[in-house]
Amino acid sequence: MTVTGIITALIIGLIIGALGRLVVPGKQNIPIWLTMVIGVVAALLGTVLARAFGVDSTGGIDWIELAFQVVLAAIGVALVVGAGGRRRITR
Repeated sequence: MTVTGIITALIIGLIIGALGRLVVPGKQNIPIWLTMVIGVVAALLGTVLARAFGVDSTGGIDWIELAFQVVLAAIGVALVVGAGGRRRITR
């Protein structure tokens, strides 16, 4: 993997993670780096899922693959926010 590929994956991950955060209702109090990690993982898993269903290569923009990625990112954000919400620190 080249430096350009890594930078591209981070940018795509940030976009997919941000779209996933937009889909989840309410305020998500998670750092941007965690959103990026969730987005990169969701983008990779979404691509694998799209290939498994045979919808990874379509003419133009791969809307179905993008939908898989955004839904997986939303699930990831919701899981992280839910796990973080249970850990309440009392003073």
